Amino acid sequence: MKKTSTRLADGRELIYYDSRDDTVRDAVDRRPLDRTVTTSEVRRDPLLGDAVAIASHRQGRTYHPPADECPLCPSEGDRLSEIPDSSYDVAVFENRFPSLAGDSGRCEVVCFTSDHDASFADLTEEQAGLVLEAWTDRTAELSHLPSVEQVFCFENRGAEIGVTLGHPHGQIYAYPFTTPRTALMLRSLAAHKEGTGGENLFDAVLEKELAGERVVLETDHWVAFVPYAAHWPYEVHLYPRRRVPDLLGLDEEARTEFPKVYLELLRRFDRIFGEREPRTPYISAWHQAPFGTLEEFDGVVRDDFALHLELFTIRRTSGKLKFLAGSESGMSVFINDVPPEAAAQRLREVASS
Repeated sequence: MKKTSTRLADGRELIYYDSRDDTVRDAVDRRPLDRTVTTSEVRRDPLLGDAVAIASHRQGRTYHPPADECPLCPSEGDRLSEIPDSSYDVAVFENRFPSLAGDSGRCEVVCFTSDHDASFADLTEEQAGLVLEAWTDRTAELSHLPSVEQVFCFENRGAEIGVTLGHPHGQIYAYPFTTPRTALMLRSLAAHKEGTGGENLFDAVLEKELAGERVVLETDHWVAFVPYAAHWPYEVHLYPRRRVPDLLGLDEEARTEFPKVYLELLRRFDRIFGEREPRTPYISAWHQAPFGTLEEFDGVVRDDFALHLELFTIRRTSGKLKFLAGSESGMSVFINDVPPEAAAQRLREVASS
């Protein structure tokens, strides 16, 4: 992998990740852009103890542009985009309309391929491996910023999820705090460790799932399963067999095997509802240990956390979506219409031949 860092016309960082070491990236951003001005602010909810990012400047972000005006496609002739070069393998840049910025963290866009009409599931194993390298490198780099405590790599796919740009891409949020969902995991981890005399909760969950009926697929280095208490109609958790706290901890064998496993999962998601249904909308989210102090979680150290990916769709059956209505939105109590065991069976049935 070759990494090339440059700057866009307004000063934002752009990084190319190339599979070839002899690739030259010297294209200049020719757009007449002013310096980016953001109003991002993180506010604490005194009752719930969680954080809300207030980012009014995002009201003006690009919204469903026509394909020939996509800002994530390579620049071509007079059509100038966020990517000055005429082609790219993987490109990462600071979001022009970030939810988090400055002392409030950082937001980046990850373009998986220059092919506007593709999806992550269409990538080759080599391309998917390069994306993994980019995620890992950005996790390492962002962890060194003084304002960053947790790095979150994720992808939203599909208009039903709220995606405003159709080009295959994901995002990276670098939070200045430990996110509420991760804090819940860490509290459960601490309680289980204390209550069992030192047993790791992630290890216990993985061992139980491996012995059950919800495993979707398993390889030498990865295990994918539908969790016992799945929140979403079709939800898969992907764990490396060897517990590591973040992407940086993956060994070479796990890195090599990941693209094949992950691409297979994404392709199965696209087959869940049959060929007549449009591609399945989903959220794919990496959960990594925070880089900040864990003092508030008694007895937990960073290596206790288990890196894992959570992949889920809001589509519950053909033509129908799962909405977060009263119970979910008002009380954070999920109601799932699809039994996890049935979801796992369906995901096994649609395996590649």
